[in-house]
Amino acid sequence: MNLRDKQITVGELLDNPRSKAVFQRRFGRFMKHPMVSAARTLSLEQLEEMASIYLPRQTIQETLRELEQL
Repeated sequence: MNLRDKQITVGELLDNPRSKAVFQRRFGRFMKHPMVSAARTLSLEQLEEMASIYLPRQTIQETLRELEQL
């Protein structure tokens, strides 16, 4: 999947069934959080920066690699 140098939006990723499945599989318990819908306008780069506070770097990198392979 073309992540457009991480400028693709979270909304675009969640609207795509394949990338949404990646998020659901990796972060299922967080996907129902109200902030997910608020994050739709964020770029993947912005989300990565925010997520680095809560998630291990390795988890973020593995998720990015998986999204790129779609």
